[in-house]
Amino acid sequence: MAVCKGIVALSQFEVACSIRRNRWPHTAKKRFLGGSRNDHEEHNLVNKYVATFLLIAMVAVPCEARKVSVGVPVLDVTMSPFFIAQERGYFQKEGLEVDLVLMRGGVSNQALIAGGVDFSAVPTAGLQAALQGAPLKVIFAAFNKPMFWLYSRPEIRSLKDLTGKKVAVSSLGAAGDAALREWFKKNGMDENRDVAILAIGTTGTRLSALASGTVDAAMMTFPHNLTAAESGLRELVSFINSDIVQLQGSVVARDALLSSDPALVEKFMRATVKGFLFHVGNRSGTVAVLRKSLKIDENAAAKVYDLIRPAITPDGVLNEDLQKRFLAPLLERVGRKDTPPLNRFYDFSAARKIHADLKAEGWRP
Repeated sequence: MAVCKGIVALSQFEVACSIRRNRWPHTAKKRFLGGSRNDHEEHNLVNKYVATFLLIAMVAVPCEARKVSVGVPVLDVTMSPFFIAQERGYFQKEGLEVDLVLMRGGVSNQALIAGGVDFSAVPTAGLQAALQGAPLKVIFAAFNKPMFWLYSRPEIRSLKDLTGKKVAVSSLGAAGDAALREWFKKNGMDENRDVAILAIGTTGTRLSALASGTVDAAMMTFPHNLTAAESGLRELVSFINSDIVQLQGSVVARDALLSSDPALVEKFMRATVKGFLFHVGNRSGTVAVLRKSLKIDENAAAKVYDLIRPAITPDGVLNEDLQKRFLAPLLERVGRKDTPPLNRFYDFSAARKIHADLKAEGWRP
């Protein structure tokens, strides 16, 4: 339950005081104005009541929290800022009840455009839609490296060995799919001709498909990459160590919401930024949250925390170079040779403002 601050009505105060004294305010005013010999005493009495009123005027009363829905493609470590904001009560403090709705990247993007969710955490699909004219912008990015690992069956020893093979991703156009296609291109392979990229679904489903031989390789996220390694499957690519720029743990919003309800955007972003700063500055606390949210043991949570450190952005904001590098392969996919103005796709103004405000307040996670 959220807490709203409100003023106690004067009539309620009067009733309370009347009950206590059985005469004020009705008689106090009369006596004071009537020139009683107790004028000074009554004056002090009134002052005491007024002082008491001022002390209790601001009280906490319960009110309904505003429900906010966020479309997320996975519930993994990339959602850490959201997990922390929920666990630490940052969303609640802003009067928000946030629901992380698990849905595929494409579906999440469609839901955002249609207003079915308030925000999404699918920047790749979001900017692909924005390139086609959808009024969407990336307003926050916790990580700027692909947090994926490509695993294959043991007999496949290199990327070239995947020629003519089947590779599983979550959904076409999602972050893992985009990173995989870019990596194939960097290594001289045609992702449309040389391999068959299949949309399989969740990481667990992809791991099962790989283990059973239904596919020959699959994109993995944590902690399934550890399970894949323990099962004897081969790691072909660790994308977190590549030079590919890709956004994870991001927030995408509709232009309409940014302009019509900036207060909601700021509340949601303040809680999210606090969650991000907690992740950056409090390893042990974050490990505890990851352990609970991902249902993994402490050693695994600590391992993933350290594993993803290279991908963390300094402040949830991308500089212009990184913005362009993330946008470039998306432009290529739709056949665009020009680079449209970056402010059509990114708006980090709220994140910057909140960082400045928290710094001025001396806030610490």
